[in-house]
Amino acid sequence: MKKTILSALAVVTMSFAVSAQQIDRSIQPKPGPSPKIKLGKAEKFNLSNGLKVIMVENHKLPRVSASLTIDNPPMTEGTKAGLSDLMGGLLGNGTSKISKDDFNERIDYLGASVFFSSNGANARSLTKYFPEVLELMANGIKDPKFTQEEFDKSVERTLEGIKSNEKNVKVIAGRVEDALVYGKNHPYGEFITKESVKNITLEDVKNNYTTHYRPNNAYLVIVGDINPKSTKKLIKQLFSSWQSGTIPTSNIPAPQEVNTTEINFIDVPNAVQSEVAVINSVDLTLGDKDYYAALLANNILGGGGTARLFMNLREDKGYTYGSYSNISQNKLEGAGTFKASAAVRNVVTDSAVVEIQKEINKIRYQKVSKEELKNSKAEYIGSFVRNVQKPATAARFALNIARYDLPENFYENYLENINAVTLEQVQNAALKYFRGDKARIIITGKGIDVLTNLEKTADYKINYFDKHANPTSKPAMSLPIPAGVTASTVIDNYFKAIGGKDNVSKVKSIYTSSNAEIQGTPVSLVTKIAAPNKQSNVISVMGNVMQKMVFNGATGYQEARGQKKEMTAEELEESKKTTAPFADEAYRKGILDRIEPIEGNNAYVIKFGKSEIFYEVKTGLKIKQVKTAKGPQGEVKVPTVFSDYKEVNGVKFPHKVTRTTGPMKMEFIAKEIKINEGVSDEDFR
Repeated sequence: MKKTILSALAVVTMSFAVSAQQIDRSIQPKPGPSPKIKLGKAEKFNLSNGLKVIMVENHKLPRVSASLTIDNPPMTEGTKAGLSDLMGGLLGNGTSKISKDDFNERIDYLGASVFFSSNGANARSLTKYFPEVLELMANGIKDPKFTQEEFDKSVERTLEGIKSNEKNVKVIAGRVEDALVYGKNHPYGEFITKESVKNITLEDVKNNYTTHYRPNNAYLVIVGDINPKSTKKLIKQLFSSWQSGTIPTSNIPAPQEVNTTEINFIDVPNAVQSEVAVINSVDLTLGDKDYYAALLANNILGGGGTARLFMNLREDKGYTYGSYSNISQNKLEGAGTFKASAAVRNVVTDSAVVEIQKEINKIRYQKVSKEELKNSKAEYIGSFVRNVQKPATAARFALNIARYDLPENFYENYLENINAVTLEQVQNAALKYFRGDKARIIITGKGIDVLTNLEKTADYKINYFDKHANPTSKPAMSLPIPAGVTASTVIDNYFKAIGGKDNVSKVKSIYTSSNAEIQGTPVSLVTKIAAPNKQSNVISVMGNVMQKMVFNGATGYQEARGQKKEMTAEELEESKKTTAPFADEAYRKGILDRIEPIEGNNAYVIKFGKSEIFYEVKTGLKIKQVKTAKGPQGEVKVPTVFSDYKEVNGVKFPHKVTRTTGPMKMEFIAKEIKINEGVSDEDFR
């Protein structure tokens, strides 16, 4: 018996060996066929009031979700922009039969969630509580309670939100981009303002709800651990009394394209970086013939961290943390968009525009590689297969099929259609939808830092707009200096601001100990300054001296990692120009160049040697210094920002000094400042 078993094992082993010998491992295996997609079955029915219901049964978890989508055509609100948002925000504040507090307490008690908006509602709960949770949601939809008290609170919150975002560069950029691409008379282009919110009344909210919140243009999707028969009965019981109505329509103008590419610039003086977006509208709808090719073209251009835009602007150039593109479809004519964007440092704004346009034109006029297309398809297929098993995905697909009037097998054929896209189709889609030749390059940033280089580099006309997308003139690159103001008077005001001439004159030496972090590593800086112009800086990392600079008024040296280097003649000459303990005294000999807006406040700018020093007009305090230094790739500007002034022995000193060198930013926080102590001649030897 044992012999028989061993013989059998030998035969099996030999058969594996023979099979292995027949495999040619130098030949890459051919990919198998695309996976067959089997979507969860969706059961559909309509109520007599027009509400369309989609149910997807899934018993993996004892949970159920309900989602209501009101698919009304977009409408402009004009002088009452923000009305529908206010209305949506007031839904869920109870009903005529239950107070707001009782409504919310009951939802919390059931461990559920129910949310409302201007275009629908959604709810989630455990299976056993779902009938009651759905009833709460249905009552909130059919019988909302609108009170003056809640309306006033909502208006106040909305106005506070507008105020808090007044200087938010991303918010400003998004608002103006939509307004310019679509036009202010388009539902997607109008925006909420303080004035439009103040025009809205409680009666407007009630009328908006009565007019637009109707079931005859709505879809209710139920997904999860349900019994379809009993759930259908429950839905009829809860939603049949919701009355239908006539949904208003309007003629919405198609967005107007520019005839040739132009730059639209929005000046935001407090911007520390530029929001750059290349945008054009597209006429693309889910299921169009070239829809799949457009998706793949966009994915290759800017769909993620391995796409062309990201690899160019971040990995190669280091302009930004990330650059991406997106193409959106829409049922409205021409209401989709293509957008390639990045948030970049001010100094490279012009270069970023060049690189983004270069990548757009490259994918339009040159075919992508076979490898890029293969990888992009694989990415889409992998994502699709991962998500398709989720019941929520099946419900969303069923909703899309209904909303867009798609074939029932649209998603079953999705992967086949993705795989069928050719290199030629990708290029044709890029040519059609990525309009680098007829696009708006919208830049939201600090004009005084950006425009000079942008005007030199860009080959496009520059149009200027304010924060509300109104045409305006080019921002002033500087403000006129009032009569009688000189570099010397600015310095006088500075000394007055920090403590006055008498207190300042008593200061003969300053000792400062500060701490910072570089990528989580603690760094300390000890600075010692003494009259007339002696200075010592010692930087230590975890207690070890890493860098040292000493100037005794006549000679000096720098030391790093044990290597000592005497100051060059040029460095000595620059150091001899300074004064101590306050370098500002020497700036009297500088040139008062301009008044520049900085962080929302005006500042006098004195040019002194290779530095520009900024003194706030309002307070007189020194707030910034920008020094031009030599870097590996030429001259670079090194900014230092001074803030958090606190008094020490009658004189104010900045207790926070932020220095930026390239991508590295260090915030030095002063732990100790001593006047006329802690400094000796030995420190400058």
